[in-house]
This record gives sequence, C-alpha cells and structure tokens, in this order.
Amino acid sequence: MEEVRYCTPEWLEACAKAYSSSPKYEEALKKLSTMICYRVKATPEWGIDDDLIFGAAVDKGVLLEIGFFSEADAKERADFIMAATPQQWKRLLVKEGKFVADLMTGKVSLEHGSKVGAIGLAPYADSFIAALTAVPLEFQDEMSPEEVEAYRSYVSEFRAELGV
Repeated sequence: MEEVRYCTPEWLEACAKAYSSSPKYEEALKKLSTMICYRVKATPEWGIDDDLIFGAAVDKGVLLEIGFFSEADAKERADFIMAATPQQWKRLLVKEGKFVADLMTGKVSLEHGSKVGAIGLAPYADSFIAALTAVPLEFQDEMSPEEVEAYRSYVSEFRAELGV
C-alpha cells in the first residue's frame, strides 16, 4: 500500500476507501453516531501555517463523510471539536499516547462539546484511530525541508480549492 502524507485530501480519501472496504470499522463503531472535528494547530515547521480542521461523521458506524472543514462549518456541524498540535496527533496516530489520558491532561483540548460526551468516545477511539491509519502515513517531521515547503504550498492550494 502506498504511503500518503498526513493531513492531505489524499489521506482522508484513502481512509474513506479503507473504511468502506473493511466491515471491521463499521462493526466496531456500530453504536456510534456523531460528527467529530479535529483541529491541527498551526505549526510552521510542519508546513502548517494556519490551523487545519478535518473531521468525520458516522451514523451507527456507517461513515457518512470525512474531509476538511472550514472553521464555521466545523462549529455549526460538529458535536465535538478537539484540538492539538500535529506532533500530538501523530503521537495518538502512532499509538504512543492514549486519547482519554491526553484529553484529561490537556494535551488534546476540547473546544466544542461536552467533556462527558468526549470521554464517552473513549471505547471507539482505538477503532477510529485504526481507520485513520489504515494506510501508511508520512508525517511532516519525516520530510526533508524541501518536501515540507512543497507540502506547505500544497496545503495552500487545497485549502483554496476546498474553501477551508
């Protein structure tokens, strides 16, 4: 399977394909109906000059939508908005951290939604992370400076194209 770059439309498209092609994700999330957005905080050394927000909507485990969202769209539609640096999201995606522990210690902040509700997502966190990492990922801290600059330029392009 080809590696994709973290925080790109190609990554989210690959996640959607992996999710829909494997019944294990739907089965694991069958009791979950929610819309969650994740803010990746601006981190220029990662080629992210402004916050990026991506998210997903599931209904009884069925993936309805996954993609990038504008600030206004996320606030209007999401049940939860969680925020962290890309380094912190990477820790969770590569299973070096635990969602509940990171939420409780403030490494991941809850910007929108109830803390009790967010903690209620804990049983689903590992399955959702597995779906987001179903394809091999290349993170920006694994890229050369030239690749980070190319990523920065690409982010600018897809943000303009998607209106996010």
